[in-house]
Amino acid sequence: MKAPTRTRIKICGLTREQDVDAAVAAGADAVGFVLYEKSPRYVSPQRAAALARRLPPFVTPVLLFVNEEPAKIIAVCDSLTLGMIQFHGDESPDECETAAQACKRNWLRAARIPLNDVGAFDLVEFASDYSSAQAILLDAHVEGFGGGGKKFNWSLLPQSVNAHLVLSGGLTPANVTEGILQVRPRGLSLAVDVSSGVEALGPDGKVLKGIKDPEKIDQFVAAVRAADRHLA
Repeated sequence: MKAPTRTRIKICGLTREQDVDAAVAAGADAVGFVLYEKSPRYVSPQRAAALARRLPPFVTPVLLFVNEEPAKIIAVCDSLTLGMIQFHGDESPDECETAAQACKRNWLRAARIPLNDVGAFDLVEFASDYSSAQAILLDAHVEGFGGGGKKFNWSLLPQSVNAHLVLSGGLTPANVTEGILQVRPRGLSLAVDVSSGVEALGPDGKVLKGIKDPEKIDQFVAAVRAADRHLA
């Protein structure tokens, strides 16, 4: 079966109503809410639920957890009737599967790829270990968990992985087309996930974490669709 040529898009780390609306208007397939309290993009479960209520049908909320207690995950899922779970910490396959089954949700598992030694990470084995995940999210291994805006060397990923992949880590409107062209043939299908790459800049030129730029979101989506047209 030929893999679909439409790349799915997730905009992650949303904290404001206007950013949720901008992601939807641009054509995002999913939006991510960070439920990790140490993250600058953290939103409370109540805030995530309020933002998720703005979503129209067929745009999926994704709840990102890092090494969270199962009871907390279940409680958050109880407050949001739709969506899926993203495990972004050190969770084992059993921990992911047990929590996801209790919540009756599909789930993603983040693979933290070393920036300077991509080949040292056995993605084929990782995908096999987490074979119950709907997809494996490829993120750069940075201090903390995610959202560091760092890009790893895509060309060093294995040539073939028996999993659906989500490319993340350092994506921007300027490089996402290249990323899709390199990574899509390596998995069963490909989606992309962006956070810092579509965030606004402050007067000092630094990224305003959790504050999205609607123009950058539009540019990012346009670049993804350009890659799709090229592959089609």
